[in-house]
Amino acid sequence: MVDVTVYGAGIFGLSIAWTCLSRGAKVRVIDPYGPGAGASGGLVGALAPHVPENWNDKKQFQFESLIMAEGFWRGVEATGGTRAGYARLGRLQPVADDKALELARSRCMGAAELWQGRAVWEVIKVGEAGEWAPISPTGWLIRDSLSARMHPRRACAALVAAITASGGEIVAEGAAEGRVIWATGVAGLEEISRGTSRSFGNGVKGQGALLRPERDLRDCPQIFADAVHVIPHFDGTVAVGSTSERDYDDPKSVDGQLDAVLARAYAAVPAMEGAEVIERWAGVRPRSRSRAPVLGAHPTKLGQYIANGGFKIGFGMAPKVAQVMADLLIDGIDRIPSGFRAEANL
Repeated sequence: MVDVTVYGAGIFGLSIAWTCLSRGAKVRVIDPYGPGAGASGGLVGALAPHVPENWNDKKQFQFESLIMAEGFWRGVEATGGTRAGYARLGRLQPVADDKALELARSRCMGAAELWQGRAVWEVIKVGEAGEWAPISPTGWLIRDSLSARMHPRRACAALVAAITASGGEIVAEGAAEGRVIWATGVAGLEEISRGTSRSFGNGVKGQGALLRPERDLRDCPQIFADAVHVIPHFDGTVAVGSTSERDYDDPKSVDGQLDAVLARAYAAVPAMEGAEVIERWAGVRPRSRSRAPVLGAHPTKLGQYIANGGFKIGFGMAPKVAQVMADLLIDGIDRIPSGFRAEANL
């Protein structure tokens, strides 16, 4: 008999399955399309925190997840023997003008308190960041040490390896046994919307690209400049993204919007000059109505559970999401923030 059945082999489903297995449960993951087939099979992998101000449950939850991520992924890699591409190398952001500079400096004190001395937010001169620095109109950059990178596809593969090495099942179809949790992304949000006759969430398309730079950037921090993420990965590639499209005809097509993102990346980061585009990708990310992950009791499936709505922060939230869902499923302990519950979207 299986103790936990997880529908959906994206980052939430796989992370929850792995954590339940580590607690001694027998787990089955069911996904007809295979692991990482949806938005979790993307390219970018920016694990970046919210700004350290106006603190709330969502920001605290994300902070705790980013702090625990290194141990989480170290355990996954050690069990399955597959690298996930995680590294906490920080992030650089250019400062646009004097007003933004004043705001950035004020947030240093907020980070010192809210990040509990476990990470820093600081303002530095461009020259302190070396040749990888983005262009900054003021000559100043924000540098934080909480941001991390993740290779989404490699992370899913690492979780698959760890799950199977621990005796878990990942199948295209099968019977639901034990406690059942739905981590089915956009399709799951749409199903709930139909069942409740109101919008519970929607898909937001994102386009990204993978580049092969002329120099080795794998140990460089990520950059967020001109609304574009530039993420050096451990395999020597660099990911750039992404668009945010509420309206689209083809969820998997790439077009001129991605070209515009690439152009902004090249303009913002001189070190990217000459980098060859080796892959273009598009997919649809699940965004709940509240914009927060939806966790806990499923709103339309009595006695079952949900983990959905990762949107742009799913990989960063995954370790903590997995922890609180395993607490609920295995130990019967409910530590889910009120704003993450299904009723916040109804």
